[in-house]
Amino acid sequence: MCSWRTPGLKIAVPRVGRGPGQMGVAMPGITVAARYQICAGCSKGYHQDHAAPHKASWVQGVFKVALQETGADQAPSSHEATAWVRAVQSQDIDAYARAQGSWALAYEQLSSGRFEGGFVIVQLPGLRLFNESTNVVLRQQGRLGDEVYGFAMSLAPVEEVYFHGRKVPPHAVMCGRGNDIDLVTPAGHQLIALVVDRSLLTPLWERMYQKPLALWLEKQLVLQASAESAAALRLNHQQMLRQALSLKTLPDMPAPMLQMRDDVLIEWIEALPPAVDLGDLQTHERRKRMVDRACELALAQPDEPLSILQVCSRVGASRRKLNYCFQDVLGTSPTKYFRALRLNGVRRALSQPDARTTVQDVAAHWGFWHLGQFSLDYKRQFKELPSQTLQQARG
Repeated sequence: MCSWRTPGLKIAVPRVGRGPGQMGVAMPGITVAARYQICAGCSKGYHQDHAAPHKASWVQGVFKVALQETGADQAPSSHEATAWVRAVQSQDIDAYARAQGSWALAYEQLSSGRFEGGFVIVQLPGLRLFNESTNVVLRQQGRLGDEVYGFAMSLAPVEEVYFHGRKVPPHAVMCGRGNDIDLVTPAGHQLIALVVDRSLLTPLWERMYQKPLALWLEKQLVLQASAESAAALRLNHQQMLRQALSLKTLPDMPAPMLQMRDDVLIEWIEALPPAVDLGDLQTHERRKRMVDRACELALAQPDEPLSILQVCSRVGASRRKLNYCFQDVLGTSPTKYFRALRLNGVRRALSQPDARTTVQDVAAHWGFWHLGQFSLDYKRQFKELPSQTLQQARG
């Protein structure tokens, strides 16, 4: 086992998995890999024998920076002066969410398929670059932090992305405070994002525009960028990421790293439109509140789920109106969405069993009383039988 040490800037890759190219203790469903690393225990320095390839194209950089090892569920916070890198692949949707460390996000799988996701995080002082690739339709909800702002965009122009109840045009930037994230992405989606501390964004914004940080950044917005600026942003974000992943030497002073950080932040800011129209924001927020309330009611008693008509009555909407709101906010119908949530609930419970857990009991708890039909629906959604999920969780 090689030790990893080099003075200066620290880049952290968590200790996860054992085997060629992986270090540390095993964690089901997660692979964290660095391709090349400085190896203090090997005479040649860059020890290719420890290489661990990552499937995603945006991880094909070369790590030649010292590592500070951390647990997969304990990624460093974004509020720190050090820099680190984390590259993760997973087929376990909950382990994937936990591996994002200080971000508190929950993912729900809304389409059929065996989940596969991968992300790279490059943490610079006060700023985090993020690239994500997932293979199924997902809804992710949670928070990135109270004192941060997030900016995100699809890596390629796609349809069927929804951010806080608004459909996202192909070249739009999703932005706002990090205290409330709600994003629906399609199958085969790639996302680029930047999360920045308020303490870094505020003075830079004031220097650029000679006025205080815009109040609309406290909201969750979808802002249309031009096709040209979006293309430039995507290219520059990827170049910055590759640059961070392929550092060959560590500078004596952090100035080059800080300059790279400021450059990518300015790229994101300058991609925003010169004027922001909040005229239809209240309409979208009202529809989203209705959808959120309907979801809350649908999950309040999972063993005896309310019918769609009962949900409509509780939220004060016709079935047609509720269906319209769901299509507008989430891109699906309430019936399909509620069923997907219940199936996700079953999978989550079977993945974290105790000695008394049975498929029948968990299915009944989530309102599935016809086991034959339930097993078919479950396999269609997750590409495995519920008994297989339980067996794998028990090892």
